[in-house]
Amino acid sequence: MATAQLTTDRLAEKHRSTLDQALDTIRSRAYWSPYPEHPKAYGADGSLDAAAGLAAHQSLLNTRFDLDQPGTDGWTGGETSPYGPSLGIEYPHADLDVLLPAMRAGMGAWRDAGAETRALVCLEILARISARTHEFAHAVMHTSGQAFMMAFQAGGPHAQDRGLEAVAYAYAEQTRTPAGRAGWSKPQGKRDPLELSKEFTPVGRGIALVIGCNTFPTWNGYPGLFASLATGNPVLVKPHPRAVLPLALTVQVAREVLAESGFDPNLVALAVERPGEGIAKTLAVRPEIRIIDYTGSTAFGDWLEANARQAQVYTEKAGVNTVVVDSTDDYKGMLANLAFSLSLYSGQMCTTPQNLLIPRDGITTDQGPRSYDEVVADLAAAVGGLLGDDARANGLLGALVNPDVKARLEAAAGLGEVALASREVVNPEYPDAVVRTPVIVKLDGSKPDAQSAYFSECFGPVSFAVSVDSTADALELLRRTVREKGAMTVGAYTTSADTERAVEEVCLEESAQLSLNLTGGVYVNQTAAFSDFHGSGGNPAANAALCDGAFVSNRFRVVEVRRQA
Repeated sequence: MATAQLTTDRLAEKHRSTLDQALDTIRSRAYWSPYPEHPKAYGADGSLDAAAGLAAHQSLLNTRFDLDQPGTDGWTGGETSPYGPSLGIEYPHADLDVLLPAMRAGMGAWRDAGAETRALVCLEILARISARTHEFAHAVMHTSGQAFMMAFQAGGPHAQDRGLEAVAYAYAEQTRTPAGRAGWSKPQGKRDPLELSKEFTPVGRGIALVIGCNTFPTWNGYPGLFASLATGNPVLVKPHPRAVLPLALTVQVAREVLAESGFDPNLVALAVERPGEGIAKTLAVRPEIRIIDYTGSTAFGDWLEANARQAQVYTEKAGVNTVVVDSTDDYKGMLANLAFSLSLYSGQMCTTPQNLLIPRDGITTDQGPRSYDEVVADLAAAVGGLLGDDARANGLLGALVNPDVKARLEAAAGLGEVALASREVVNPEYPDAVVRTPVIVKLDGSKPDAQSAYFSECFGPVSFAVSVDSTADALELLRRTVREKGAMTVGAYTTSADTERAVEEVCLEESAQLSLNLTGGVYVNQTAAFSDFHGSGGNPAANAALCDGAFVSNRFRVVEVRRQA
C-alpha cells in the first residue's frame, strides 16, 4: 500500500464545500453542477484540454491496461468502436478466488474511516475523473457509439454529477444516526438512573458488484459504484465486454486515490471477461457479493432479482416509454421537441419515447385542428428536417451501438405503415460507422396484431405512432403499459386542465416519472442530477431510482455497541 499523501484535512480543504453544496442541492432540487459542461472549460489547473485528452486516449490503444490487481491470471479484451476501429486494448483477467478475498481485506480500515472521510475520498476520485473528461469522452464515444459532444457531456460531467449525487445521499443517510458515542440515561425514580454509553457505526454489507452497460457505461455505472463505495463497501466493476475502457479508467483513478489516501486500493477492482465467458452470472451468486447494480435487459435483470438471493439487487431494465398527445398550444414547439427526443443518440436511451398515442380523430393546436395522419406526417417532417443535414445528423445520432439495434430498426419497417423511413447517413470521419435516422411506423391501437409490436420495447431509433379512439383510451393504454411493461419516462401534451390531472393521476398511481408540455430545450429523455429522479423504482422498468435515499440506505447497516457507563 502506498504511503498516504492525501490527509483527511487536505481532502476536507479541497472538497468539503462541494459536499455541502451537494447536500443542499438534493434538498432544494435546484440546478447546480461543479463539473463544467463545455469542452473549452478544460485545460487549466491540471485538467486535460481537447488535444491532451485525445492524445491520452490514443496512447492507450493497442496496449495492456495494467491495474496491478491481485489474482491476474491472464489478459483479455476485444473492444471494437461502433465507429469502426478496434481499440486493441488488453485488460487483466482476474482469478476471482484470489481477487475477492483481497478486496475484503481493506474493509475494516475503510469502515473505521467514517462517512465523511469516505465521501471526501469519493469526491477526490470524481475530481480526478473530471480533470480527464476529454480522455473519458473518447473512451465513451468509441465504446458506446455516442457522438463526441454527447459522450463528453453525458459520459463526463453528467455522469460525474450522478456519482456525486449518490455520495451526497450516502453521506446524508449514514449521518442520520449520530457519529461517535451517545450517552443514554433512563430515570429510575429514587434509584440511580440506568446509564449506558452507545456507539453507532455504519457498516457496509460486503463486496458490491457493478454490472456495466454498453450504452452509458459511466452515467449508469457511477451511481451504484459511488453509492456502494461511500457506504463502506468494496466495489468490483464488471464492464460490458463492448464498453470496458471507460470503467477501466474509472477503476484506475479510484485505485490511485485510495492508495494516496492511505487505504487499500483493492477496495475497487475490475473484472473483465474473456469472450463468451459470461462471468456476470458466476459473480452474481457468489456469497462474497452482497450488493449488485445492473443496467440492461429485462431478462437478465429478472434473473438477478430471482437468483442473487444473497445480495441487495438494484436493477434498471427495459420499459415502454409513452407520450400521450391530446392537444397543444405550441404545435411547432411540440414537434421540434419530440423530433429531437426521438433522434438523440439514435434512440439508444432507456428514456427515449417509443409509443406516441394520438386520437384517431386528431388533436387541437394553436394552428388549428390536426388529424392523426397530419400529426404523424408533420412529426415525420420535423425529424426529417432536423436530420436533413448529414453533419448535424451525425452530431445527434452517433452510431448504432451493436448489430441487434440495426436488425430491430430494419424489422420495424415491416410492422405497419411507414410514416418516416430510416436512411443511412455517412460519417466522413468514420466511414465504417453504422449511422441511421429513426423510423416512425403508424399502428392502429385497436388491432391485436399491432399490439404485439408496440407493447414491447424496441430499443433503438424506432417509434410507433399509435392511433387510439380517444384521449381517455390513450390514458387507459398508458396505464396498462406502465403497469405491465414499465416505463422510465412518460410524456404528455394537453391544454386541458382535466386531462393534465388525469395523466398525472395515472403516473402517480403507476409510479412513472411524467413530463408535461415540453416544447423548449428540455426533453423527456434527459434528467438532471440533484433535481430529477431517473426512474421511480415503482414499476417494472426499474426497482430503484437514481438517486434517492432508498438507493443508498440498504447498502449499509448501523451496528450498535453498548457499554455500561
